[in-house]
Amino acid sequence: MANRTFTLAEAQELLPILEALLRRASEAKTRCEEIDARFQEVNQRVLMHGGMLLDIVPLARLRAERDKFNQTITDTLAEITATGVQVKDVNIGLLDFPCVVEGKVVLLCWKLGEHTIGHWHGVDEGYAGRKRIDARIANAPGRRKVQ
Repeated sequence: MANRTFTLAEAQELLPILEALLRRASEAKTRCEEIDARFQEVNQRVLMHGGMLLDIVPLARLRAERDKFNQTITDTLAEITATGVQVKDVNIGLLDFPCVVEGKVVLLCWKLGEHTIGHWHGVDEGYAGRKRIDARIANAPGRRKVQ
């Protein structure tokens, strides 16, 4: 489904599901970062003491927990991209939906926290080039596959 395109209405309809998935990935990423910080603390203590004995069992459990969160991120992002939606930035929760307008592909752009899809940009513009959705974008007819 990598070549799927969306109408604004189709993209809008997917938002509740995608928002939940994106939040899951974001939360898992936050947990990975917290665990990485704990490992950094342990590494610093070992370096400060010139080496030391460590209880490896809790560290191994922590590593397994981190691996589980990493797998959650991977699986969740794969689930989102399988729909044809492009994940642009997990940190800010940025998704793009390919849409055909007047024979050209543009990207409907949504950011976590926004209630609706209100912006779009060209495929080469990115987030900085976001423009408000106008009637031309809102009324674009659907087309399932990009050639």
